[in-house]
Formats: sequence, C-alpha cells, structure tokens
Amino acid sequence: MYDNLLHQTVSEQLKSDLDSKQFPGSVLFSGPQGSGKLTAALETARILSCTETPHAMWNCSCPSCLQHKALVSGNLILTGPRDCTPEIAAASYAFLQAAANNASYLTAARYLFLRSVRKLTLRFSPVLWNDDDKINKIASVTSEIDEQLETVDFPHNLPDFKTVEKTCGKLVELCQKLEKDFLYASIPISHIRNVSSWARMKSSGGTKTIIIENADRMLESVRNALLKILEEPPEDTVFILTATRRSAVMPTILSRVRTYNFSERTLEQQQDVISRVFHKNSFSGYIDDYLQTFLPVLPDQLRQSAKSFLSEIASGHIPDIQGVIKECKNFEPRIMLKVFLRGLLEYQRPLFKTPSGAQASSCVVKAVQDCWNNVSVFNQSVQSALEVLVKELSKVNKMYGNVLLCVIM
Repeated sequence: MYDNLLHQTVSEQLKSDLDSKQFPGSVLFSGPQGSGKLTAALETARILSCTETPHAMWNCSCPSCLQHKALVSGNLILTGPRDCTPEIAAASYAFLQAAANNASYLTAARYLFLRSVRKLTLRFSPVLWNDDDKINKIASVTSEIDEQLETVDFPHNLPDFKTVEKTCGKLVELCQKLEKDFLYASIPISHIRNVSSWARMKSSGGTKTIIIENADRMLESVRNALLKILEEPPEDTVFILTATRRSAVMPTILSRVRTYNFSERTLEQQQDVISRVFHKNSFSGYIDDYLQTFLPVLPDQLRQSAKSFLSEIASGHIPDIQGVIKECKNFEPRIMLKVFLRGLLEYQRPLFKTPSGAQASSCVVKAVQDCWNNVSVFNQSVQSALEVLVKELSKVNKMYGNVLLCVIM
C-alpha cells in the first residue's frame, strides 16, 4: 500500500483508515503542489477496487489492480485542471534515456511514461465531455494518442530505439495539443453534473472513484453542483478532492469531507523523489524546478520577461502584451504564466524599503493574484488578464508617485 507515495507520513493514516474500513465516501487531500496528492488519490482508487489481495499490495495482479495501475479502469474518473505536459516531457526523457542504454530501470521508466500520458487523457473521458461540442475533436486527438501508446505499451516488447524515440516525440506533441486546445483552466459545471449522473449509475463491480483535482479553483456555481452530490453520495462511489489551499474550499464542502493533510517535502526528500521517479541523480533543486526545465520557455527567460514587463510599467509605458505572450510561447502550459507572475512578485520586493512602498506592494501582490485567478478560475484569456494587470499596476505606480521606479534602479 502506497509504496509509490514517497516521504509522506499521511500514508500511515490512509492505510489505517482503509484497513479498519473507516475510509469515508468523500475526502480531501490537502497540501502543497508536488506533495504527491494525485499519486495518493490514484493509489487509493486502486486499493478500494482490489478484489484479491487482503491488503491490496502494490504487486497485486488481480484484474482490477492491473487496470488501475495502467490507468485504464472503467471505475475511475479524473477531472480538474493540471499542467500535465511538463511531467510527460520529463517522463519521456527518462524513458528514452533508459531505452537508449538498456538500463535496469527501463521497465519502471516505461511505466512512468505511460501513466504520465494517461493522467492527461483520463481527463477527456466521454463521461465528462459527452455534451460538449468539442467532443469529436477531442476524440480525434485521444484516439491518435491511444494508437501511439500501443507501440510502447505493455505487455509487448519495445520496438527499436528510433521507433521508440519517434513515438515519444509524437506523443509529447499530441499531449501538448490536447492540453493547450481543450483542457479548461477551471472545471466546467457540466463536468460535475456528468460525474454526478455517472456516480448514481450502478457499478458493474468494485468501487467507483471520482478524483477532482484543484477543487480550490472552482467557481461558486461548480462548487454548489458538487455539494449536491456530496450531500448524498452513492454507496459504491468515493470522491477524492485535492487542493493546495484548504481555506479556498467552500466551508459547506469541507464539512462533508475528511481532510488528509500532505506535508511539504524537504529539499533532500524532493531530490530523492526526482532520483527514484525520474531517475535523475544530478539535479539539486526541487521537483517543480526539475519539471520546469522541460518547459518550452525556461524559467530564467520567463523571469527576465517579467522584469522587462514591470520596467515598462515603472517607466510609464504600456508593455507590448502581444509581444510578451509571443515571446513566452503563449504561456502554454499555464505553469509558465505562474512563473512569469512570480517573477513580478520577486522584482517588486524592493518596495518594502519604505512605508509607502509597502502599501504599494500589497496592491501589486493583489493585482498579480487577481491576474492568476482570472485565468485559472474564471477561464479568462491570458491577454485579457494581462491587460487588466497592466491597468492595475499602472494605477498603483501613479497613485504612489512612480514608486515602481525603485524596482528597476
């Protein structure tokens, strides 16, 4: 149980509740980004559906466990926004390195890559999208992904390295298209309604699990729709919500779930995760830092763009927003926008040197947070969100006597 959840003491609490049959029908996994919440949620779904092993050990070979480990179980629904493509690119790199060198960890790296792709494609289940006008276009991309996956999937032997390399490159490209063109920044209410209908259908066997990632980034109407199904959850269905900010989850939802708290891993622990999961021993940073090395635009360049953006505003000019977006590859995946905005927050820190600057800083922080929420919660376009941000930062600069000039001196 939870063999793949590294450096999280919450696994003991989860094991205890599952062993004693005290695991509730609705739970919240709360903790920092990259703390293993989705890994734990997927493993919990496998354990709940296990049909043979008394304690649902990781090496169980019952049909249900095999399907869950491959992320192809019909009893699993996964929804919610997530930047999947950096992990897919990192997993592809690990897989190709192992295949090129016939490394001892080849099976593990192959398995990691397959799961990383399916963490994305699971979010495009027909159950979720059956009334969406994009469903035919989505099906076209996911079908092509499935065809490519067959080339490198178990139990078949791997083809020659050049074929594997070509397949991985094509899969990364298709996944980027799927995430960019179709994955919502915030869960649509239709997905919750569709999930609710599916949950009420009788299972053909085993426990059905619905995983909702980033439940703290839902609109109020979506939260209310979720609340209705949580008030009377079906007996054979378990809801697992994840959130980085428990305080942002609606109180009435919190009252209906049991919270399991995930802790921030230390730097050493995160380096161990990178080594054991991605088979990269020489990286000295955090998990997020490692995944960001696979972004189309590297973090240092994104932060430099943020500095130039803020400098333009400090000088009383209007930044070329379209130029910034183009330079930053349309901020796809969305994590690049988060890195860019964090860069703005880093460069405005000198404001704290004076009382008036500290007041201005609080306004800047709010404007930046609002910009992120406009994109990640309200599905606003990046261009529109940045246009609003420029207006707010320009207003702050003018209100406090060109205070932003101190950040570019």
